[in-house]
Amino acid sequence: MRIAVAADHAGFPLKASVIEWLRAAGHEPVDFGTDSSEPVDYPDVIAPAALAVAAGECALGIVLGGSGTGEAIVANKIRGIRCVEAADPVTARLGREHNDANMLSMGARIVGSQVAQACVEAFVAGVFEGGRHQRRVEKIAALER
Repeated sequence: MRIAVAADHAGFPLKASVIEWLRAAGHEPVDFGTDSSEPVDYPDVIAPAALAVAAGECALGIVLGGSGTGEAIVANKIRGIRCVEAADPVTARLGREHNDANMLSMGARIVGSQVAQACVEAFVAGVFEGGRHQRRVEKIAALER
């Protein structure tokens, strides 16, 4: 599966381990930057990743920052994106199962590499349950129109 990955300077230290795990799990990470710890404005790297997911170029996306909050806000501004911010694997999994989230946001200052890996694993393995959740996701989509 093609998965967009993007990080600002604060999320950069966590990005390499996320990409490494995705590759080891047989996925194709698409790196949208940044490539160093030099300060960047997170919308500049997060928006292109979210746009790639919204356009269907990538099936899912993972974005990283200091807290993950700004990154989730940016991603969720893109029509068709449902980005869950998670600091634990249960929240990441439920974002997929109940909200049909197509992007995961995490904070490198909040989670370490082991928790991040567990969140990524749960998120990628999660499957939207549909059912009662489907009409709620449809109502979210209606707000975008």
